[in-house]
Parts: sequence; structure tokens; C-alpha cells
Amino acid sequence: MDTYVNAGAVLYGLVLVLAAFMRHPLTEAMRIDSLFIPQAGERSRPLNLLLGLAIAGYGAWALLRT
Repeated sequence: MDTYVNAGAVLYGLVLVLAAFMRHPLTEAMRIDSLFIPQAGERSRPLNLLLGLAIAGYGAWALLRT
């Protein structure tokens, strides 16, 4: 079960990285900055890149450890 959760974290992190660069209905729905910032817009979009790299990196690290 841990493998599926960590693989999902890697995929979600990659979607967040894509959300920092492109506009698509999937990436717009998954943006994490719009969950925490009331006036989320183009200025807060780079936050998705940082969080996406962190989430995908942790998921990949956890996958390699199992």
C-alpha cells in the first residue's frame, strides 16, 4: 500500500510542477496555492513548483527506500 501512496505523491508532485508552467483544466484543479492563498493568481503560481518538487522528491525518495 505504501508503494501506491508514494507513487501517487510522485504523480501529484509532477502535476504541481506542470501547474507552475502551463494552464490546463487538470493543473488548475490541482494547484495547491489556491487552497491556502485567498487571492491566488499568477504571482502565486511559482509556489506550485517548489511544493511540487518537494512532494515528488519525497515520494521518489520513499519509493527508493522500500
